[in-house]
Parts: sequence; structure tokens; C-alpha cells
Amino acid sequence: FSLAAAVARAQVQQQPSLETTEGSGINISCSHPKIQTNEMIYWYRQLPGRGSELLVSAHKGFKELPDMSGELRVSEDRQSSALWLRRPRRGDAAVYYCALG
Repeated sequence: FSLAAAVARAQVQQQPSLETTEGSGINISCSHPKIQTNEMIYWYRQLPGRGSELLVSAHKGFKELPDMSGELRVSEDRQSSALWLRRPRRGDAAVYYCALG
């Protein structure tokens, strides 16, 4: 079992930072070109000074996030996903990140 190979296979790419104004929708995207057939896509967020929390997980298609007024969209080929926040509030300022597993 090679840890380096596992890390390379699970590679994801995201924009380093995004900004929006309160109430203006924002799309946070994640690229995962090496995703395996059986892997799930997980999105987390970490609020300032807090631990990370799982927001949503999906295999394909899209999922509503009613608590955040948003949704997760997974591309048809599953090589990218995007978290869409319709009306972000000041309290939504956080680090958002995706992972495979």
C-alpha cells in the first residue's frame, strides 16, 4: 500500500479564494479528474475558530442544501462538483473544501 499513490489518486483542485457580497449567489467549484467509480464526493466547511463540518456528500446528480439555501451539483462525468450558495450571509464566510472517499 503506497500512501503517495493514494494521495495522488484522490487529488482535488479548488480556487484558493472567492469573494462575494452578502446576498449575491456564489459558486464554489472543485475539480477531481482522477475520481474512481466507487468514490463519493464530500463537501466540508470550516468556520473561523471552529472544527470542520460535513455539509453534504453525493455520488452524482445534485442535492439540495435547505439549511444553507444552496445545492451541490456533480458534473455528468463526475470529474468536477460545485457548491452553489444562493444567498450567502456574512455568517457563511468560511473555508469550504471538497474531498473524495
